[in-house]
Amino acid sequence: MELPLSQLSEKLITFERQHHLTDGDLAFGSQLSVERIHNIKSGEVTPTQDEVQLLKKYMNSKAKA
Repeated sequence: MELPLSQLSEKLITFERQHHLTDGDLAFGSQLSVERIHNIKSGEVTPTQDEVQLLKKYMNSKAKA
């Protein structure tokens, strides 16, 4: 998931819409804080590789469900 930040933000927003999730749901599922999710989506911060992996793992698990 080596995406530029804007693509990652768009991917997160699209994922939330497709799965009817809130930022809180995404935070809980990925084990990140809601504030961190907000900051990543807004482009205020660049996620660490660990954060990207947590998001990817959660998104993949929801896609298979």
